[in-house]
Amino acid sequence: MGMSKLGQALTAREIFKLVEADLRRVEEKMGLESISSVDAVTAINRHLQQSGGKRLRPTLVLLACQLFGEPSEAAVAMAAVVEMVHTATLVHDDVIDEAKTRRSQPSANVLFGNQTSVLAGDWLYMQAFQIALRSRNFRVLDLLIGLTQLMVEGELLQLERLGRLEISEADYMELLDRKTASLFSVCARLGAMAGGAGEADEAKLGEFAWNLGIAFQLVDDVLDFTSREKVLGKPVGNDLREGKVTLPLIYALEDATPAERQQVETVLRERSYESVSFATILGIVMRYRGVERAMERATIFTDRARVLLHQFPDSPYQRALLSVTDLVTSRDH
Repeated sequence: MGMSKLGQALTAREIFKLVEADLRRVEEKMGLESISSVDAVTAINRHLQQSGGKRLRPTLVLLACQLFGEPSEAAVAMAAVVEMVHTATLVHDDVIDEAKTRRSQPSANVLFGNQTSVLAGDWLYMQAFQIALRSRNFRVLDLLIGLTQLMVEGELLQLERLGRLEISEADYMELLDRKTASLFSVCARLGAMAGGAGEADEAKLGEFAWNLGIAFQLVDDVLDFTSREKVLGKPVGNDLREGKVTLPLIYALEDATPAERQQVETVLRERSYESVSFATILGIVMRYRGVERAMERATIFTDRARVLLHQFPDSPYQRALLSVTDLVTSRDH
């Protein structure tokens, strides 16, 4: 694990303790703000909130705020906003991907149907913007509107590329930027704004979180090959089954034989591991160091993130963010 200037790395439990009280306020706010006059929307929102999650994005908001000032109602509100936006994207993603599980629970589309889930996701987006609007801060709205456009564009680009074997590393990184890293960056920037940071520090923290987000998604895509369903909370090998070619496989395909490429194409075409087993695909990925190379790439981004964080004064919150960077690459789910 990387260390801060005082040589003190924080555990996940210690990080959580720093923001525990404020995260409870975030959960309470999300619960109150997710109640709709339409019962189906309230039911889906309750299911989504009870399903849990890492709450990494609101934690980023809160820690970024406390780098510069005391946690405020504005920070709690922004933390709720980003988690609601994130949840809305997950609901839509699960409908598009025809997912069956999310966080070891049946996905919303399985329980409530596609049409209701899509509309509930739309409602969550709008409710998140309604909360943000109360701040009467155009910079907040500008960040959130730009973010939402990027994320939707990322989803559309991914749909265009589904089932295609010839996906380049540049194509893949473009998706990571739009679908994951941009949200991480906005989380840190909103937290910094809530803490009263200047524009230069806000931008620097946003760049830190962008690098963190890239690393986070790279590790996610590695875990899709290497983890176990019980740990991951969803089936392993799911990305390829859904037609997505991610970086570990992109790297492996650079050196794979024509016969091995054909096996990957079969899974992409059939959207299943019936003709070609997941073990066969995993063997190809491991044989050509796809996982190892993707993790090396993730480390490049976490190293960049740490360099940026070391430009801020040492504090428990700076050390917590450094340790979050370590935990992103060492996690198993």
